[in-house]
Amino acid sequence: MSSKATPQPDCEHLNAALLARAASARTSGSEKEQLARLNQWLEVALNNMARGLSMFDTEQRLILCNDVYRSIYDLPEELTRPGTPLADIVRFHVKRETGRDGPEAIEEQRKWIAQHVARLAKGESFSDKQHLSGGRTILITNQPLGDGSWVDLQEDITERVRAEEKIAWLARHDALTEIPNRFHFHEQLDQVLESLAPGEGLAVHWIDLDHFKEVNDDLGHPAGDALLKSFGGRLRANVRRPDFVGRLGGDEFAIVQSGIKCPEDAAGFAERLLKLFSDTHTLMGHHVEIGASIGVALAPQHATTADELLKCADMALYHAKSLGRGTYTLFDPHYSYEMQNRRQLEADLRLALQKNQIVLHYQPILDTKSRRVTCCEALMRWQHPEHGLIPPNDFIPLAEETGIIVALGEWALLTACADAATWPDEIGVTVNLSASQFSSSDLYKTVDAALALSELPPRRLELEITESVLLRDDTDTVKTLHKLRDLGVRIALDDFGTAFASLSYLRSFPFDTIKIDRSFVRDLPEQSDCSAIIGAVAGLASKLHMRSVAEGIETSEQLDMVTDIGCDEVQGYYFNRPVSGQDLIKVLQEKSNWLV
Repeated sequence: MSSKATPQPDCEHLNAALLARAASARTSGSEKEQLARLNQWLEVALNNMARGLSMFDTEQRLILCNDVYRSIYDLPEELTRPGTPLADIVRFHVKRETGRDGPEAIEEQRKWIAQHVARLAKGESFSDKQHLSGGRTILITNQPLGDGSWVDLQEDITERVRAEEKIAWLARHDALTEIPNRFHFHEQLDQVLESLAPGEGLAVHWIDLDHFKEVNDDLGHPAGDALLKSFGGRLRANVRRPDFVGRLGGDEFAIVQSGIKCPEDAAGFAERLLKLFSDTHTLMGHHVEIGASIGVALAPQHATTADELLKCADMALYHAKSLGRGTYTLFDPHYSYEMQNRRQLEADLRLALQKNQIVLHYQPILDTKSRRVTCCEALMRWQHPEHGLIPPNDFIPLAEETGIIVALGEWALLTACADAATWPDEIGVTVNLSASQFSSSDLYKTVDAALALSELPPRRLELEITESVLLRDDTDTVKTLHKLRDLGVRIALDDFGTAFASLSYLRSFPFDTIKIDRSFVRDLPEQSDCSAIIGAVAGLASKLHMRSVAEGIETSEQLDMVTDIGCDEVQGYYFNRPVSGQDLIKVLQEKSNWLV
């Protein structure tokens, strides 16, 4: 292959100088001493050029060449002497590169030389790229000198070509997983759809990793990147040659499955993928089991263009995730309505704070001995203008997924501290923190500002974190927790016993409170193992000078059991459901002592 290019100015100046030098050599034979010096200077100049140079006369014989030219083509000395025919140099080069040296190869070389000389005879300057068998790429610029002779300049552009190829590759591939990116995947899908013959079909499997954000939050972004690389590797290793994969962005991937004859073909493939994804990933010393959700769309049944097909697969994926994740669904036209609702809900949530639709409700926490309220947990609610009161389980995951949780968390801290400042001095407030608040905001400054604005004593504020915050093993997170505790704020570990390595966290950070997850309380008194676990946690907390809180108390029997077991505090519907800040004042006044 060849490409034309305009010779660079330095090439033109050098060619002119060489032409003048050649003319001088022909007309100034008597000035031998001066000519010898000039030739010596010319030789020094030629051999110190960064590019190769060769010059041929009207008979296609070599006039001169420099050391770079000899090195590029690895020419023997006899082929670099003045007067060497171009045909001999070309024959040597072709034989070295291809091994061909028969009559047919020599005839091809003769024709090439004739064409080359004919182009130069027209006064045409041109460039060609030559790819050598060793992997190097040489740019050859040819410049006629007007009398039938010419100059060739050879530049090794191997690194430039490799850089251009790398840039072109990066434009179409994901650098982390080294699989096609969204653009290239879309490009390939368009091509396949255009070439579909009548009766042929394909399936697009849109794949989303389940709980990938938790891996990033718990183990850190390097582990998240390692998981994406592992996942992408499994995809590449388990698709057939006609199929292809792509990373659509974040933790979303896609596969095009060709040769689909019926929906069952796509369903079977999706089931195999789910099993593949569920296998354990080893990430930086951690063993992680993470599943996936898959949305499947078929062509031509559901759509015939790449845009529409991906849109259908995306809607099917959203439906699969709404079913509890870890499953797949085939596209159904009704899914478009669900997707519109979800997008509308996300748009509404982004404006909810501005429109004062987010409110805090409070649930009392009681001391088991005095049965008096010691603290109230702040729980977020969304007062939607159309859908009414939306509980946190229905919008907090969406807020986490979209990053809105950071703004919501800051607002909750400011509001809870302001509300608590109006309560009796002996009652504190507990506010839940998201893992995102540790990585996406200056949490310490936010807490300090909330306390200063509300004039709430730090001892009356308790911050709840889940084990997922500490799973990230982030030194900055632990430093922030220590700074908050030094400020006088209490720190509680929520949902104790539901994550991976709870006991080690009790050694890594001195919590003030351990909250026992409601899942252990729920099965009291039927499940004796739950009683044993609660007793063990309460005893451990006592030994470590921490308070234990049993969540989810709904019956007097459960209250009696956790009290007898040794829990310090209790919380649940048995005492009161979460109520607004205004209603809480009434509750505290009416039930100043829960003597039951």
